[in-house]
Amino acid sequence: MRTTLSRPGVDGLDAAAGALRAWQDEGVPWQLHPGDIGWFRRFGAEATAAAVRTWGRDGRILAVGLLDGPRLLRLTTAPDARRDEELARVLAEDLGDPGRGVLPEGAAYAEVPADALLHDTLTGNGWGTDESWTPLRRDLTEPVGDPGVRVEVAGPEHAEVRAAVQRAAFDNSSFTPDRWHAMAAGPLYTDARCLVARDARGEAVAVVTVWSAGPGRPGLLEPMGVAREHRGHGYGRAITVAAAGALRRMGASSAVVSTPSSNTAAVATYRSAGFEQQPETRDRRRDP
Repeated sequence: MRTTLSRPGVDGLDAAAGALRAWQDEGVPWQLHPGDIGWFRRFGAEATAAAVRTWGRDGRILAVGLLDGPRLLRLTTAPDARRDEELARVLAEDLGDPGRGVLPEGAAYAEVPADALLHDTLTGNGWGTDESWTPLRRDLTEPVGDPGVRVEVAGPEHAEVRAAVQRAAFDNSSFTPDRWHAMAAGPLYTDARCLVARDARGEAVAVVTVWSAGPGRPGLLEPMGVAREHRGHGYGRAITVAAAGALRRMGASSAVVSTPSSNTAAVATYRSAGFEQQPETRDRRRDP
C-alpha cells in the first residue's frame, strides 16, 4: 500500500502520541517527543488536532508532524523508517506542495531527524538550511543532586503563579492559567510535572515542565524559563537539576532538551546542570 497523509483529529491524537512514545529511545537522534504535543495542548484539543499530521502505511503510523506555528513543521519518523525511500519521497512531496495541507505557500520550515533520508530528498527538491539547534542530554542512571533551592510541583492551585513566571520568562508569551488548565486536562499530562522554584523569600523565580515518555525512555524538558528580574542567580541551573530529578523519579532513562544554538546562555545553563551537548541540527527551509 502507498504511504498516505492524514489529519488524525482529536480522536486520533492518542495514536499519534503513542507512536511518538514508542519511538523514543537512547541512541536515536533528536526527534519530536510526545511532550511536544502535550505542551501544545495548552491551546486546546481541537487546535492541537488541527496542528498534527501523520503518515502511515498498512495501518501503521510511520511519521508524525506538529505544526509549531503556521510555517514550521516539526517532524519525526519511526526509527526503522528513517531510510525508507517511499516515505522520504511522499514526505518531501507533501511538504513541498501547499495544496497538500501541510505547509502554506511562501517560505516554510521543517525540523527533520538528522539521520533521515528525507534530508537528501529535500535537498534534491531545492530546500536549504536554516536555524541551528543544540540538543542536550543528561543521563539519569545515577541519582540527581539537590537543586539547592526550594522547588514545588505546581498543581491547579498554582496555575496562576506558573503562568505568571512563564510570561515573565519569555517575550510575547501568551500563557495563562486557563491555558495551564487546558494543558493539564490533556491525557499526556498524566506523564508530566510542572515545577516552580522559589527564592529565599518564597517568590516564584523559575519554572519548567517535564514530560515522560514512559519508564526507560528519554524524558523532555519543555519549556524551562527564569523570570527576567531573577536571572543571574543560578535559578536556571537549579530548576534544570530539579527537572532531571523529577524525570528520574518518573523512570526516565535520560533528560533531553533542545535550544537555539544562538541562545548561548541557555546552552551554558543546561551544561552547568549536567547536560551534555550533542551535535547541532539545522532546520530545513523552503524558499518562496
